[in-house]
Formats: sequence, structure tokens, C-alpha cells
Amino acid sequence: MESEKDSETSTPRSFTGQSISAEEMLKSQTVGLVHLSDFRKRRAEVLEQTSREAHDKSLGRLASGNSRSATPSAGDVTDGSSTPRSDAPPKKKKKKAFTKSKLSFGDDPEDTGEESAATPRDSSISRSGSKTPNEESATSAARRMKANPNAPPPPKAMTKAAMEAEAQARDTLRKEFLSMQEAVKNTEIVIPFVFFDGTTIPAGSVKVKKGDPVWLFLDRCRKVGAELGVGGANGASKARKDTRREWARVSVDDLMLVKGDVIVPHHYEFYYFIANRVSSFSKAGGLLFDYSDKPSETSSDDPSQRPNDDQLEGADKDSSETKVVDRRWYEKNKHIYPASLWNEYEPGKEFEEKMTSTRRDASGNTFFF
Repeated sequence: MESEKDSETSTPRSFTGQSISAEEMLKSQTVGLVHLSDFRKRRAEVLEQTSREAHDKSLGRLASGNSRSATPSAGDVTDGSSTPRSDAPPKKKKKKAFTKSKLSFGDDPEDTGEESAATPRDSSISRSGSKTPNEESATSAARRMKANPNAPPPPKAMTKAAMEAEAQARDTLRKEFLSMQEAVKNTEIVIPFVFFDGTTIPAGSVKVKKGDPVWLFLDRCRKVGAELGVGGANGASKARKDTRREWARVSVDDLMLVKGDVIVPHHYEFYYFIANRVSSFSKAGGLLFDYSDKPSETSSDDPSQRPNDDQLEGADKDSSETKVVDRRWYEKNKHIYPASLWNEYEPGKEFEEKMTSTRRDASGNTFFF
């Protein structure tokens, strides 16, 4: 009687557990507000799933009962969760066609069951079977990395002694350069010039040093004009004595040095234009002051061994390129040719552009319109 009671109570418990699980599945899938169509669809899916599970369980019982009497065949079902197999022979897997990748790291084929042909790199590695992986990585890295021939040399380890030696070498070179520069500045040159007040008046030449400023050259030109009694257009009707007095009263600030079409300021030294090799910006080309920037071998402190003025550098230059002009005349006639083309020198690219932007014809002559 006790066993019958247990069997009676065990049966409904199993059914109630199954119905509760179906309800719980339905509740878990329909949380919140759900459309009626969605609710019906999910309820049908849950009921179908529960009926399929019950059917699978019943098939599993039958299969287990049959297995007592006979061994199931390959096509029979042995597990309740698996589907029955058909008697047809198993299908073979399709082999995927191996396509060579364009990338270097994508050459390995997929699992196709066949070995692909070895690449040249693999064959070379197989030939040298004695190499270890570390040696192979080192050789491959050496092939990829090559020394740059244009790279600067590696820096040296600077010790205190090396730094002191380098500082001494720099100081020695600085002193040598300053001594050479001083020797160049003390070298005497000759600058032929003319006076210009609308007409060219020959004057001669003046001897200066390369390190002298422009105002010193103009002062000596003023003395030359006083000695020669040059009056030009303004002093043509005056006596020679009055012309000398006029030049004696002229200040250096009232004179201008015009080299080609460039007005050279008073405070510049001739060495500045010689060392920097400033262009003349004329149609003939060349440098503004074409003199050597190296010390002369003929220069000496002994007056008896000094060369004559005709032997000095610059004695054969064209005097018409160097003009000494009265500033008062320039202010009155700076809108008239050739004073309209003169520009005061300024260091920099803007001045070069200003001088090179002057329109000229094929022969190099300037347009005035």
C-alpha cells in the first residue's frame, strides 16, 4: 500500500513540475506589456518545445528497451537528445579551394586536409636545418636593417679633457680668424671715383683701407674736390678760389656715395661688402666692391716696401661706377633719371627684390614708364 501511495504521489509531481517549467518559460519570455500576437506566438513555441521534449523522452525509453535485446545499428538513435540518423553513407566534406593571399603573413592555407606547396622561404629554411630559431631571426633582421650611408657619425664620449681640448682649439681658430680679418682690414686699396651733379666730372682716386668706413672715403673725396677746385654746374661761373672754399665748407653729411644704382650709407665699412660679397644689382652684374677678402702678401709696415698707388688693388677699376654726389642736388633731382633709379642699401631679401624688380629691355636698359 505504501508503494502504491508513493507511485500515486510521484506521478502528479512530475507532471506539475513540467507544467510549472513551461509556465516559467512563458513568463520569462513575456515580461511587461506584450502584443497579443507576440504572446500567442511565444506560447505556441513554448508548448511545442515541451511536447518535443516529452516526445524525445518517450523515444529514449524505447531505445533503451531495445538496447537490452540487441545492439543498435549505426543509423539507430542512442541518445534522447540526438536525432535519428539515416542509412545513407556519410557525406564527405567539401575541400575549400586554396587561394594564395597577397599578404606576406596570409600564405598559410586553411584546414583543407592537404599539404600546400612549400614556399621558397620554407625551402631555404628546410635546407639550412642546422640553424636555430634565434639565428634565423637574427639573419632576417640583418637583411631588413641596413646601415644608412648618409647618417652622421655617432657622437663621441665627451670627457673633461676632451672638452677642454675642444675649447682650446676653438679659441685658437677664433684668434687666427680675428688676426686674418684684421690683416684684411688693414690692406690698402684704391677706389677711383667721379663727381656727379647731372654731369660726370672726373676726379681721380682715393686710397683707403678695406676696414675704413664710407664717411672717411667721402671726407677724402671732399679734400680732393677742394684741391682740384671742382665746381661742376653750380660753380662753373665762379672762380677757382671760390670753388675751393665751397668744397672746404661742405660737410661729409652733405655727400653721398653711389655705387652703380646703390646708395651706400655712411656707417658701413668697405669690408662688410667685400666679406659678404654683396651684388651690384646692375646690368653688368658683379659685386658692389669687387676686392679680395684675403690678406695681401705685398702689405708691410715698412713704408719703403709699400707698393705705389698704381700697384694697389682697385687701381684699374672703372671710375664712372663710383659717384660722389651732393645730397642737396639729389633731393632736388631724385625724380629725374638717373637719380630716380638709386636706392639706399638695406640688408635683406626685400632690398634684393626691389633692385631686381626694375623693368629692363633685352639690352639691359631700364624702362622709365
